[in-house]
Amino acid sequence: MRYCAVALAALLLSPSGWAEQAPQERPVYGWVEKIKIMPLGAIVAAKLDSGALTSSMHATDIEYFERDGEEWVRFRIEVEDKQSKEPVSEVFERQLVRDQTVRGAGGSDERPVVMLEICAGNEVYREQFALRDREQMNYPALLGRRTIQHLGLLDVTATFLVEPACESDARAPARRPRQGDIGNA
Repeated sequence: MRYCAVALAALLLSPSGWAEQAPQERPVYGWVEKIKIMPLGAIVAAKLDSGALTSSMHATDIEYFERDGEEWVRFRIEVEDKQSKEPVSEVFERQLVRDQTVRGAGGSDERPVVMLEICAGNEVYREQFALRDREQMNYPALLGRRTIQHLGLLDVTATFLVEPACESDARAPARRPRQGDIGNA
């Protein structure tokens, strides 16, 4: 028992462990937050879902194509901006990161995964998003653990704790994977 306590203390105090940033310094997010889709600039509500690994974004008109020998995806993001209450729509083209197979009670579904930038709080994050039509869902964006781990802490009893405050032309800084990051694929 004492060995477990010592091992846990060593992990928490380790400079390369999870405690890179003391918990009190990490922002706290609620289970629903506003994010800004970059560079679209639309602010939408996103569900932070610790049960999902990969984030998901509402997208329609999804089509695969090839560019310079690489697989790419063209898709439309059409959402209602929470500030202006106006519809915002734009076609994006992103290189395919991978295809994700999602299995559920209704069978399996294949979804393209691409890198997208979002603003949460005052930072822009470049994260993996599975694309799917989320029209029937309550939230156009879902943030999974791969994204949540970069944001901060999650308070599952609260909503709308952090407002997106990035300039429209802000870009995500280059980020090296940290020890403890959840998967690379």
